[in-house]
Amino acid sequence: MVRVPLTAEELERGQRLGELLRSARGETSMVQVALDAGISVETLRKIETGRIATPAFFTITAVARVLDISLDDIAAALDPDAVSPDRAPRRAS
Repeated sequence: MVRVPLTAEELERGQRLGELLRSARGETSMVQVALDAGISVETLRKIETGRIATPAFFTITAVARVLDISLDDIAAALDPDAVSPDRAPRRAS
């Protein structure tokens, strides 16, 4: 199966996702977050640097859980127009 190249928009969104997760990680080590999320450090590194621009949903779900950020907040940060204005961002519980 041939993989379709990513668009410039998808690549840019991947960069924003990586920056968001890196910022949310703060001083917590990449090793600790990856371990807690059940993913490899290399996968987390690639996501944070935008080298994996379209990571799997469950991978992002696991990282978001560890970083205590909601998927709604991630969606709002990546595409503010896609989130309805009547929903305030909230922390994951």
